[in-house]
Amino acid sequence: MSDEETAAALRLMMLSRAVDEWAVKLQRMGRLGTYGPVQGQEASVVGSSWALDTRVDWLAPAYREQPAMLRHGMPLEKLLAVYMGKLTAGRIPDDVRMLPRNQSVGAQLPHAVGLAWAQKLRRTGAAVMVFLGEGASSEGDFHESCNLAGVLHAPIVFVIQNNSWAISTPSSMQTAGALWTRGAGYGFPGFVVDGNDLFAVYETARAAVRRARAGEGPTLMENRTYRMGMHNTTDNPKAYRDPTEVEAATAVDPIRRVQLYLEARGAWSVDIERAWTEQIEAEIRAAMERAATYPAPKPDDVFDHIYANPPARVAGQRRQLMKRFES
Repeated sequence: MSDEETAAALRLMMLSRAVDEWAVKLQRMGRLGTYGPVQGQEASVVGSSWALDTRVDWLAPAYREQPAMLRHGMPLEKLLAVYMGKLTAGRIPDDVRMLPRNQSVGAQLPHAVGLAWAQKLRRTGAAVMVFLGEGASSEGDFHESCNLAGVLHAPIVFVIQNNSWAISTPSSMQTAGALWTRGAGYGFPGFVVDGNDLFAVYETARAAVRRARAGEGPTLMENRTYRMGMHNTTDNPKAYRDPTEVEAATAVDPIRRVQLYLEARGAWSVDIERAWTEQIEAEIRAAMERAATYPAPKPDDVFDHIYANPPARVAGQRRQLMKRFES
């Protein structure tokens, strides 16, 4: 990555960290719903997604990939509006090649494989990148999706963000094996990466995306990172996690590592950090103001953006629901 690319990636990582701080505070104030911070995993998310061509490739996020979604084209105001409960904001813009953010553990994986298969059948030359946590790798969806992807030779990259904890369950209680080795069982290569090293993650992801585009099939990446914050705003990690773990993770903060790298190259300074911090805060404030203008959710919003042409039974269900609110 050039210094310019590295700086752009760093800014996105810093924006993600700032969004986390805002979102957690706003959730505590009752202005946002449940939120899962990315804190500590910025290099894993940004480094992986940086390998994608947003004009061609597809992104299938789980629920801790906010910076990847922003880079791929999801407006920050829409991202924030969804956390406000503004359901209509969740629709992915037509020109953004991304599946909706997924909250159900592992459910995005079969969809992503189907999407990758479609790219192969249509000969688009596009790759699909799907994210999951190490907890999701214990779900049946993961194994079924890997098996199908291997059989189809689908152009997909599975990115496991191994942050050591599936909510309160440590990785050691989930599996006795190394996650990255599972790819071989399904006929494609796997790699383990320092998930807090932006450059290592990017280089591995870039090679995997190239393999997918070249018709060489799937790749599995295990990014070993660490969730420095809470699983989400309903969680209290102090109840199950040793604080020394967090201290150790703070010492290898992925954002600080990139800042030190650029500083050594004469491309980072206290003045730049101060200016960026002010710009990012203004960007988030403006996005929050725009997000607040989205319409409040209505009961029948649950029917929108599901079918291009809703079948008669669904249209009837919608009418039946609305009659209850009209009476």
